[in-house]
Amino acid sequence: MRTARFTLDPAFTVAEVNPRLFGSFVEHLGRCVYTGIYEPGHPAADADGIRTDVLDLVRELGVTAIRYPGGNFVSGYKWEDSVGPVEDRPRRLDLAWRSTETNRFGLSEYIAFLKKIGPQAEPMMAVNLGTRGVAEALELQEYANHPSGTALSDLRIEHGDKDPFGIRLWCLGNEMDGPWQTGHKTAEEYGRLAAETARAMRQIDPGLELVACGSSGQSMPTFAEWEAKVLQETYDLVDYISLHAYYEPLDGDVDSFLASAVDMESFIENVVATCDHIGARLKSKKKINLSFDEWNVWYLSRTDAEVAALDWPEAPRLLEDNYSVTDAVVFGSLLIALLRHADRVTVACLAQLVNVIAPIMTEPGGPAWRQTTFFPFAQASRYGRGEVLDVRVDSPTYETKKYGEADLLHATAVRAEDGTVTVFAVNRSRTEALPLEVALNGLDLTRVVEHSALSDADPDARNTLAEPERVTPHRVDGTEVRDGRLTAALEPLSWNVIRLA
Repeated sequence: MRTARFTLDPAFTVAEVNPRLFGSFVEHLGRCVYTGIYEPGHPAADADGIRTDVLDLVRELGVTAIRYPGGNFVSGYKWEDSVGPVEDRPRRLDLAWRSTETNRFGLSEYIAFLKKIGPQAEPMMAVNLGTRGVAEALELQEYANHPSGTALSDLRIEHGDKDPFGIRLWCLGNEMDGPWQTGHKTAEEYGRLAAETARAMRQIDPGLELVACGSSGQSMPTFAEWEAKVLQETYDLVDYISLHAYYEPLDGDVDSFLASAVDMESFIENVVATCDHIGARLKSKKKINLSFDEWNVWYLSRTDAEVAALDWPEAPRLLEDNYSVTDAVVFGSLLIALLRHADRVTVACLAQLVNVIAPIMTEPGGPAWRQTTFFPFAQASRYGRGEVLDVRVDSPTYETKKYGEADLLHATAVRAEDGTVTVFAVNRSRTEALPLEVALNGLDLTRVVEHSALSDADPDARNTLAEPERVTPHRVDGTEVRDGRLTAALEPLSWNVIRLA
């Protein structure tokens, strides 16, 4: 096969990586919360009912901002149901997922969970703009963030939380463009409501960071028009607009699935263009950044039937996709797409954290383990901190039904503060190794610290309760730096991390 090539040069960069790029998402959906994060009585549960085995894996995963409590769930959510004595909290029907919500885990428990993870875990709170509006958002903000001396801040203190939660990052609703959303609105309706809510929240605290709802996907019939109309109302009031995207192989078309990041990069670039168009129309010097606050591989085609079959159970097994090596390679490619656009994508949330389309799985009363997708995220979060270098590949290509011609190589590189560089690369070829040559211009790099790959002779191999460590990254030998040039062979269908010093 022809060698894939690119050049790294510190003079050509994209942007510094915002740590929030490695965020995640906890929704009251299926077993993400109950028997996932929170399971009183489990052998590994702490005094607050949080599973410490899950906490250990969450820390290892390296997540930062964690979006909560939804997702579709938030559009029917009454935040006040989730505070105060647990025994007094009401049970509610959750229309989004045809389940019963007990509210045993709520706002205070969420903040306590973040604190247990560590200082890198930042709250990202969504407000209900589906069935509620400005008043309820302000009440939640007062309860969560005001120090004391008002009815709602004193109520928080009475509930046992003396210190305010200090939530800086807020989502103004969720997927309000989607007809599936409780309280779905037109772009004009949502834009006005989001603007009114943002304006009022900033009267309490001008320093908040606010995310307006963008399109739920590039395939939505209102895509781009939705962003334009919403930003026309909110441009000076918000900091981000959201993007959501999920990918799965449809009709057995694995080649197109492997090129999913082609669509993700197109989505990002089209939203950036729309944002900048509105900024130009408004003659504004401000740049709207992107919050890609839902992304993953999700076998979405199965979901409607799963949900329709439910009869309001508590914490049912929903959306528990078991990820293969192929899924993990696509997942890694999506991470590369986010890093390649770090100049405008400054928040991103992997959906979700535990059990529900998640990198971490648990069994009630039993163990927790890592899915195949755990490893690319953990490696990117650990080694993808620093400045993204501009990578423009010269790669052999292949044909896909969905996206046309696509590169076999998908890659990016991040230079850390100490001058070390990590190359993240995916080989999309299912059958052949891909020779790689990288020119290292102006970089004082002389050796390969490590080359690890996630691949397997069986592309359908996966980690399960019975075989929790069937798939893990392995060392690749033969990769070297000589005379300012990196050479490597990327195994077929592989996610690669090459660390240079």
